[in-house]
Amino acid sequence: MTLSFFDQFNIPSLLGISLMIPAMLFPTTLWLTTSRLIQNRHSTIQSSLVFNMMKQMMLPINTKGHKWTSTFMALLLLLIFLNTLGLLPYTFTPTTQLSMNMALAVPAWLMTILTGLRNQPTAALGHLLPEGTPTPLIPMLVLIETTSLFIRPIALGVRLTANLTAGHLLIQLTSTAIVSLIPTMALTAMTTFIILILLTCLEMAVALIQAYVFVLLLTLYLQENI
Repeated sequence: MTLSFFDQFNIPSLLGISLMIPAMLFPTTLWLTTSRLIQNRHSTIQSSLVFNMMKQMMLPINTKGHKWTSTFMALLLLLIFLNTLGLLPYTFTPTTQLSMNMALAVPAWLMTILTGLRNQPTAALGHLLPEGTPTPLIPMLVLIETTSLFIRPIALGVRLTANLTAGHLLIQLTSTAIVSLIPTMALTAMTTFIILILLTCLEMAVALIQAYVFVLLLTLYLQENI
């Protein structure tokens, strides 16, 4: 059977049963297990990082939006775990699936829109038409702003999928090149292996940054509607 580089993004299955749900629940299981341990340096550093990240993200939001902090924190931790899960051997990254990311992006974006329509409907609808717009341009600007509003969840999902997919493909291409070069050019293979280690570190940073950007954009969307 001939395999392609994109086969690593296929949803794994066991006995014909999709393992997508267990892959998503595995990070949550790890979090619940470690949270029961006695307070130590690892848990202290982890709590401090999470607290500082959420404090930084919630700074632009007024007091009314602070009640969403726990929701955003849970989403941030889930994305961090899912993004970094695929860097381990024989594992699968659920967030490389566009359907998975859209299932996270659309309800979260819709939450911000419905919040604005419930709390301040006039201001929420006012974002579709900038103040001082000439009368002949009103229909065109309303159409453009409405389109940009509905593109937001698509941009959230596609950005996360594209960044993780590109990084994983680059790592696999580099590792394949190392295996091919070892028998003939060992020195070049060792140099490429060092590059592979650096790419893995970069992919770890990308996984963390993309999770942060995903939630940060949601906080900015929420700020527009409260």
